[in-house]
Amino acid sequence: MTARLRETYNNEVFNALKEKFGYKNVMEVPKLTKITINMGLGEAKDNAKIMESAVAELALITGQKPVITKAKKSIANFKVRQGMPVGAKVTLRGDNMYVFADKFFNISLPRVRDFKGVSRNSFDGRGNYSMGIKEQLIFPEINYDQVDVIKGMNIVFTTTAKTDEEAAALLELLGMPFEK
Repeated sequence: MTARLRETYNNEVFNALKEKFGYKNVMEVPKLTKITINMGLGEAKDNAKIMESAVAELALITGQKPVITKAKKSIANFKVRQGMPVGAKVTLRGDNMYVFADKFFNISLPRVRDFKGVSRNSFDGRGNYSMGIKEQLIFPEINYDQVDVIKGMNIVFTTTAKTDEEAAALLELLGMPFEK
């Protein structure tokens, strides 16, 4: 069984993009390659429980075990030593990526307070889209009563698109709710 969003891409989005941009080769048609979710936890240096809860919540949200990221350099002003855990990240590919994207576009983003759509200005010039979320409570897997600290996260959608216009068209056809 394949993910619902992957079937949508194969049946509708692929052909729509090929028509819109006039690709001659099927390998030129942009596609989603990976989604990276990163949670920076600077306060984890003082309290190890924050890191444990963040890893557990990220695993719940994505369905995949996160990797704990460690500091590359010691920075005295921030009281950080080299090798200290400072965050957690997950890279999703394949069906897990499409399942997360579908859930994120259709369930989680509409739960954001005063949501009017995501900005079109967050493309990096090479067809990748980055966005930040202020709280993990928008995901339905998170139980509000068990959250000790509200944590934000960065989500990066990496595509094979050459330009931002192509990437925007791809994400919009997949269901990303952009601002009007």
